Amino acid sequence: MVMTLFNYDDCLAKGLIKKTAPSKDKAKQSLLAAGKWFEEAEMNASGHALRSSLLSAYLAVFHAARAVLFYAGYREKSHACIARYLEANYVSKGKLESKWVQMLDHLRETRHTDQYSFDFFTSSDEVEEALEKSKAFVARMKKLLDDKAKI
Repeated sequence: MVMTLFNYDDCLAKGLIKKTAPSKDKAKQSLLAAGKWFEEAEMNASGHALRSSLLSAYLAVFHAARAVLFYAGYREKSHACIARYLEANYVSKGKLESKWVQMLDHLRETRHTDQYSFDFFTSSDEVEEALEKSKAFVARMKKLLDDKAKI
């Protein structure tokens, strides 16, 4: 189960999500970064670098979600607040299914545990699942942006 530390209003009040100039260019760059991180995740998995693959899969998801913020004119200072932004501005308005936010939170928390735990272990099956989810998430964020404008 994913535990959220903040709600969207908290993220705004604490400056963890900030309004900035909308940028199609930064959104495009972030989508390109997502693609590169996903490729790296696949390469790491094929080389049996499972933890590196998991981290790279998360970074692909992070950059894809971040592209949506850049396009709308927001900047994050907290990875968790990206999910809260998507909930408040897309899920609550019926523009995005909640499963994508749950996926983002799950991969973020898995990455966090991997990065900071001394006894984290992952299996090739878990990495394969993370790769599938990451690929689908990146595609969904691209579609979300395509629905707004061609990037």
